[in-house]
Amino acid sequence: MTQGPSDGDGSRRAHVTIWTDGSSRGNPGPGGYGAVLRYTDPSGAEHTKELSCGYARTTNNRMELMAAIRALESLRRPCEVELHSDSQYVVNAMSKGWVWGWIKRGWKTAGKQPVKNPDLWKRLLAAVRPHHVTWLWVRGHAGTDLNERCDELATNAADGRAGPMEVDVGFDG
Repeated sequence: MTQGPSDGDGSRRAHVTIWTDGSSRGNPGPGGYGAVLRYTDPSGAEHTKELSCGYARTTNNRMELMAAIRALESLRRPCEVELHSDSQYVVNAMSKGWVWGWIKRGWKTAGKQPVKNPDLWKRLLAAVRPHHVTWLWVRGHAGTDLNERCDELATNAADGRAGPMEVDVGFDG
């Protein structure tokens, strides 16, 4: 794997690049997520892993969150992660620190409204904890290869072509 910054014990963190996307057919409606993870091992060999799953009833934002969550949860050890998403909702909440304000306010927005999807935000924070994550926004549907692949995985999952549809247990709509 490409070696990243050192942990406190002197070991090097593996560098992983992750691309994610979420999709829903209706909002709410059937949805899915897709993620592509890439890393290079010490011998220089590149490895790619694809993840996707469909849900019977959910929202686009929940699927954007699930894509990032499931990709990060799939990492077996602490890594240096570069996560690319076309979701400003996810990228801005994490990179601009919105999520920390929500927590301070008891999961309320600056406008004092309840934050949507707190179950997934909490799960994302837990998934991020062992890693060093850099959040990068990419314009969707702009021809970026791995973003387009994630879109294909997500839409196939939303259409039920990625296996059995799961139930989004945290969705209350």
